[in-house]
Amino acid sequence: MTDSDSSLPKSYSRLLKRYPVFSKALANLGETVKQQGPIDAKNAQLIQLAAAASIRSEGAVHSHARRAMELGANEEDIRHALILLTSTIGFPSVAAALTWVEDIFE
Repeated sequence: MTDSDSSLPKSYSRLLKRYPVFSKALANLGETVKQQGPIDAKNAQLIQLAAAASIRSEGAVHSHARRAMELGANEEDIRHALILLTSTIGFPSVAAALTWVEDIFE
């Protein structure tokens, strides 16, 4: 995705445009860590989805759910990744994340 991608939140797009060196470093970091181990891209997105839910970041939950689906995850994979968190982050956080992914499913 580029900083002109209309699917990105406006505030994130502005950040990328305002700080191009930082943006490039951030993109390079993401690519580097993806290449460091055996986890496939779909499961990496599900892990990042879980982390986003853990910090209650609605935008990141949307983003990682969408990316996971682009890589072959279905709605049940995404819901399961979230409900697995219940004993770790608590029901209210999981319930919030489940409502956020419903935005993507619609």
